[in-house]
Amino acid sequence: MSEKILEVKNLKQYFGTSKNPIKAVDGISFDIYEGETLGLVGESGCGKSTTGRSIIRLYDITEGEVRFKGKNVHGTKSRKEMKQFNREMQMIFQDPYASLNPRMTAGEAISEGFEIHGLYKSKAERKEVVDSLLEAVGLNSEHANRYAHEFSGGQRQRIGIARALSLNPSFIIADEPISALDVSIQAQVVNLLKKLQYERNLTYLFIAHDLSMVKYISDRIAVMYMGKIVELGRADEIYNHPIHPYTKSLLSAVPLPDPLSERKRKRIIYVHEEADDSATLQEVYPNHFVYGTSEQIDRWKV
Repeated sequence: MSEKILEVKNLKQYFGTSKNPIKAVDGISFDIYEGETLGLVGESGCGKSTTGRSIIRLYDITEGEVRFKGKNVHGTKSRKEMKQFNREMQMIFQDPYASLNPRMTAGEAISEGFEIHGLYKSKAERKEVVDSLLEAVGLNSEHANRYAHEFSGGQRQRIGIARALSLNPSFIIADEPISALDVSIQAQVVNLLKKLQYERNLTYLFIAHDLSMVKYISDRIAVMYMGKIVELGRADEIYNHPIHPYTKSLLSAVPLPDPLSERKRKRIIYVHEEADDSATLQEVYPNHFVYGTSEQIDRWKV
């Protein structure tokens, strides 16, 4: 395996009061290796977007540790270290309508980071970099002078991707980057992300609830439910040999393109089982982890 680029250990992100905390993320641990895509899936409200935002420091975490390239992300950092971290890790946001400033042109949105980090001092140099980024995401240099309202949803998301690439990061958190797009455009954006990953040696945390798309782009998949990772393994293992009842329920809800198979498809209704304090994320098969007590996991494996 490649080197670990990200280590998340017992991450907790609570909101609300100490008496009545809302446990958005409740003690999760996972690693991401250089050059891979880890898909993080689950229903709305399970804590997957909060996980991404906590990793990139949009939230101060309640407990736990996030290490990026061996360094503690939430440790006390100097301004210089923070700038370097912000260059190395970027985020593509879910809503391409809300994530772009309507008063900025596409070129200004993409080059905003250059100002902050003191890159490409001359206007000509900046224009050259912006043009090359627009071309990399399937747009052209003429789009640089247009405003957000002049673009379609798919084009706006491409600008969001170009902006994330502008500082030449090594790790990108893609927070449901296709959920607000038409189905016909989703595949184009996912193919673009795969192409950019290959060309630029990027590592992704791909957050989504569309399991069929996650299978297509991910090397490994983590399934999240009520703030916890309930199953983690290689994409083909999760799809072909799911163990946790929640994963089985999620997979049973994926529509099938064949009408005959779709008619026979049986939905599995998930009934949540409370687990006692002995429940942990256990390695059931090589590199295939399931959350539960030993008794529960033995029962689910059958």
